[in-house]
Amino acid sequence: MLVWLFGWLGQYYSPFSAVSSLTLRALLAVVTALAFSMFFGGPVIRHLRSLKYGQAIRNDGPQSHLAKTGTPTMGGVLILSAIGVSTLLWARLNNPYVWILLIVMIIFGAVGWADDWLKIKYKNPKGLIARKKYFWLSMGALFVGISLYYIATLQPDMATTREMQDLLIPIFKDWMIPFSAVPFGIGFIIFTYFVINGSSNAVNLTDGLDGLAILPVVLVAAGLGAMAYVSGDVRFADYLHVPYIAYNSEVIIVCGSMIGAGLGFLWFNAHPAQVFMGDVGALALGAMLGTIAVMTRQEIAFAIMGGLFVAEALSVMLQVGSYKLRKKRVFRMAPLHHHFEEIGWKETQVVARFWIIAILLVILGLMTLKLR
Repeated sequence: MLVWLFGWLGQYYSPFSAVSSLTLRALLAVVTALAFSMFFGGPVIRHLRSLKYGQAIRNDGPQSHLAKTGTPTMGGVLILSAIGVSTLLWARLNNPYVWILLIVMIIFGAVGWADDWLKIKYKNPKGLIARKKYFWLSMGALFVGISLYYIATLQPDMATTREMQDLLIPIFKDWMIPFSAVPFGIGFIIFTYFVINGSSNAVNLTDGLDGLAILPVVLVAAGLGAMAYVSGDVRFADYLHVPYIAYNSEVIIVCGSMIGAGLGFLWFNAHPAQVFMGDVGALALGAMLGTIAVMTRQEIAFAIMGGLFVAEALSVMLQVGSYKLRKKRVFRMAPLHHHFEEIGWKETQVVARFWIIAILLVILGLMTLKLR
């Protein structure tokens, strides 16, 4: 039934996917999403302003940020719309990985939208109740884990089935952590749950300065797109000793859409920001990156490429843990980007330097392919 549905959708609702060149379609996806974001960015910002969807700024954050109160938020709707339109135009929709990514975008984006809307409605930066928020985020992550496990079990080749679940260790050619050995895919599903939820929340924590999160998202999407291209081509996969997963070939179209949409949004989000992406964008983009990392079996390389997101999340964990246990703070303020603001760095300096670090980390993550 699912095979028939994907085939039917691919035949009738993706006319431009007939272009045979995968690379060309990926580039066109970048251009389409970029053009969409640039064209609709101004009207979306004006509409958000007319609705008075202004950002509520926390009083316990850097005092310089209080001037940003009222800047339109929920700009992530623009990013997700651009990704959705571009993907539906250029991807082959008989590929289940494409649909999983779109569903993840919708689920995590909806949770983020509810969180943003409640912050605006009640002028309270706390937003959605934590237990409700993490319940729905957990449902989204479990959906991915169960879906990918089910797809892996449909493969006729047991070697391929194992490769679609086992954790690849960078640098080593044949060393993997055998999640496939755990019955009913429990190990794989639990690991996937933590990767996706961790990535989603890490990107959300990073989104605290103008332009800080969106360019690293673009860079990591490009890096994961390269991973998807390699693992989706049997020749490159064999040469670089990575699992060959045919479904990953179309994942590069989604990555291209994320790149174009992110660059278009950065035009309006660069300092001084005209709009913030909000949780609707940050949660969805982080979850999509985590999902792509699992699909390509490059979770460790993803942790390297997204090291900036990891550092931001760890800074919050260390700060909270240290204060609860010792009543002392590790950083002047968390997440990490606020610490550097507090020691005297200007916002634009923090953003530019973090971007440089993100570029270096993506290069380092890509290097693990050849080192293997």
